[in-house]
Amino acid sequence: MTRPILKSAALAVIVFAAALALNPSPEQHRETISRALSSRSELASLLRLGRITAFFSEYHSLAVASYTTVNGEVVSVGAFGYVHVRDREPARESY
Repeated sequence: MTRPILKSAALAVIVFAAALALNPSPEQHRETISRALSSRSELASLLRLGRITAFFSEYHSLAVASYTTVNGEVVSVGAFGYVHVRDREPARESY
């Protein structure tokens, strides 16, 4: 019965170590924010809003994951080497 517990514990340690090692850096967040916001709109690309937003973003690390904020709003979240930029536009209601 201790073998399954040891395997589970070893797997948990490996996953935790991978999460620590692959936590996205501030540069990865900023580059992803810049690319994502520029690709969403030609006007945003022209005005370089992605670069401006990325410049003013604050990086926060939780050791195994990270996120950035601008004016208290979460702009991007990341873990395991992947960064996701949140869609900041309000949801539109369809009738």
